[in-house]
Amino acid sequence: MSTDPNSQSTILVSGAGGYIGSVLTRELLAAGHRVVAFDRFFFGRETLDGADPGGKLSIVQKDIRDVEPADLQGVDIVCDLAALSNDPSGEIDPGLTHAINHAGRQRLSAAAKRAGVRRYILSSSCSVYGAGETLDLSEDAPTAPLTAYAESSLRAEHDAMALADAGFSPTVLRNATVFGVSPRMRFDLVINLMTLHAVERGHITVMGGGRQWRPLVHVRDVARAFRAVIDAPAERVSGQVFNVGLCNMQIRSLAFIVRETLPIPVTVAIAPDDADRRNYSISFAKARARLGFVATTGIEDGVREIYDALKYGRVESGPKTVTVGWYRSILDAKRLISAVELNGRVL
Repeated sequence: MSTDPNSQSTILVSGAGGYIGSVLTRELLAAGHRVVAFDRFFFGRETLDGADPGGKLSIVQKDIRDVEPADLQGVDIVCDLAALSNDPSGEIDPGLTHAINHAGRQRLSAAAKRAGVRRYILSSSCSVYGAGETLDLSEDAPTAPLTAYAESSLRAEHDAMALADAGFSPTVLRNATVFGVSPRMRFDLVINLMTLHAVERGHITVMGGGRQWRPLVHVRDVARAFRAVIDAPAERVSGQVFNVGLCNMQIRSLAFIVRETLPIPVTVAIAPDDADRRNYSISFAKARARLGFVATTGIEDGVREIYDALKYGRVESGPKTVTVGWYRSILDAKRLISAVELNGRVL
């Protein structure tokens, strides 16, 4: 790999067909890099349609739990986004969540090092902080994961960092709650879901009183954060954890911002209780100081973008846009096939 961080590199993106991955893949191709899209494509390959006008994209349909060093030959950088995404999805099958989000990513980072990949960037989550006791939590704040998703993310972080040496530079990005339009659209994220409900129902219900704090970031800004790490000298980012986000807001405030941003009448109701105990407010100062990275897309911009995409049919609220439901349907289908095979029957 060239010592010039701005030269063309071959970058493997695991989870390339996902909500962030499909945006990051396009960003890297636009910057002139060659990209290997490595994914099981649970949500279909169409999320990468039109991404590669220059012929620099190759697609590998494979599970990270099966990755081998041979899969990474010629790769300079790995951006690891492969995971069963978000806290509720992780609770469908905690064992499977740990197998993919922890053991699978551990396998990928180890395979990358053995293959001679120089840099590895892990997409983690601010949910590792759990129920933060103070505001503006820095990367050095105590972690307290409350879910299988958060716990497996934290374990994957530790495994990757343990591999750091002079020839292998791991970096962790702890992403805030993401919002905005993506080719693999999701409507199970708070701003996206509120906007969808406002458009389809004219109503937003805020659970748990809405006092919970959440950090927020637009999906394109997450892709920009990956690029900031890629473009930074290795010694500046090796072994480092960065919180990635725009701002922190309470859930109830988000509902009113969505209401006031949209050009349609919307009502807001506050429900008193919810089982969700996640509550954290995050500092993004380190990424700004060390990487020069500042998120630039505001919440109102994201809401208008989603509204326009729905209005003009660029996105739809189909089954694949709700991650929990789609994963559940896949698991149910696999159980059905296993039961049929066990009974010696042919579909």
